[in-house]
Amino acid sequence: MSQSNLPRPLLGCIADDFTGATDLANMLVKSGMRTVQTIGVPPSAAPLQAAAIVVALKSRTIPATEAIAQSLAALAWLREQGCRQFFFKYCSTFDSTDAGNIGPVAEALLDALGEQPGFSIACPAFPENGRTVFRGHLFVGDALLNESGMQNHPLTPMRDANLVRVLQRQTRGKVGLLRYDTIAAGAAAVREAIAQLRADGVRLAIADALSDRDLHVLGEACADLPLVTGGSGIALGLPANFRRAGLLAERTDAAQLPRIEGYAAVLAGSASQATNAQVAAWSGVGMNSGTNSGTSSGTNSGPNSPPHARPSFRIDPLAVARGEAVVEQALAFARSHLPEPVLIYATATPDEVRSVQQALGVTEAGQLVEATLAAIARGLREMGVRKFVVAGGETSGAVVQALDVKSLQIGAQIDPGVPATATIDAEPLGLALKSGNFGAVDFFAKALRQLEGGAQ
Repeated sequence: MSQSNLPRPLLGCIADDFTGATDLANMLVKSGMRTVQTIGVPPSAAPLQAAAIVVALKSRTIPATEAIAQSLAALAWLREQGCRQFFFKYCSTFDSTDAGNIGPVAEALLDALGEQPGFSIACPAFPENGRTVFRGHLFVGDALLNESGMQNHPLTPMRDANLVRVLQRQTRGKVGLLRYDTIAAGAAAVREAIAQLRADGVRLAIADALSDRDLHVLGEACADLPLVTGGSGIALGLPANFRRAGLLAERTDAAQLPRIEGYAAVLAGSASQATNAQVAAWSGVGMNSGTNSGTSSGTNSGPNSPPHARPSFRIDPLAVARGEAVVEQALAFARSHLPEPVLIYATATPDEVRSVQQALGVTEAGQLVEATLAAIARGLREMGVRKFVVAGGETSGAVVQALDVKSLQIGAQIDPGVPATATIDAEPLGLALKSGNFGAVDFFAKALRQLEGGAQ
């Protein structure tokens, strides 16, 4: 088939971090859309053979002007690919500050798509992972966002659960609300409400959602919107629109991946509650146990290890800042345990994170951890590691860039929001990129088993 006759992508997506991109791609694959994820904006406009394309940016916490520029470049490339509708994906916990970047990027995308004043919904709900929105307030499980632990996030502390207020502080245009009683009445009622909101001058509207049914209703109601914004959950309802239009065929092989040979390792940089629990489950110790405190690194394996401990090495950012050879120590540790998978982590409790930030600065501490884990990832690849499980959005971005990954084929789900992936570049790699807040306690072991399994 000539390139001119290849099927054109239908849905073009822009994600503000790398794990969020795979989360979204996972949702689309589950709905039967063959999906490719690119790492940044590709330099070439050569057409990709996929029903959906997700461009993964690292724009969540950079200055708003830079986030807008990167997002507009991604939009221009996706339009060249021939996409019919566009999706701006951000975290299901609405991670942002009063300066952005959700509002500024959404408004810039609306402007670029030529609709004046333009309209889109904003719905971060992901009920399968406990994120729901009611009367405009975001819940994480049974807790309001600002009482869920997200108020302690080191880069984007979320201290207001009212998303209408949060988004209004970030935008020039008027922010409204699509209430749950409207969504419960069905897609036609939502379309009528959208028409009224637009007539009232609303440009972005927070949309309530308590269940997957609500997300399907919202997706159907948004079929004619050039731009949809939200967490990955809202993508559940979009593929059916293309099927109803006769543009997307049913398929059962959307999640198929090749088998990847080589060693495996886990890298964790997130300080979220979920990742703390996953590190503790792997290491066989509690994160507050004091193990390795005051040292540049350490291992929980050995004759005095808990019976279910697996090899783990803790990165101390202060030791890195002092110039100690932490990268070399971590790689020597990994080499001594291969072919057994190892965990190398900088995950810490909120108090420990605050202590490091006070010593190094918030931005500097984060960049130091990312650069350290990126260097370790390169070293692991040199010693034959080809399967990587990575925890944390910023960490995942640093690692895939360090490994020079250009694009990923999306495979089957490991845990809600996290699929297995495989590179479609020259060097085959298997990757599981996890948002810090996602995954069961045993996620690391589960992800490794799926990556070892190969084709689904």
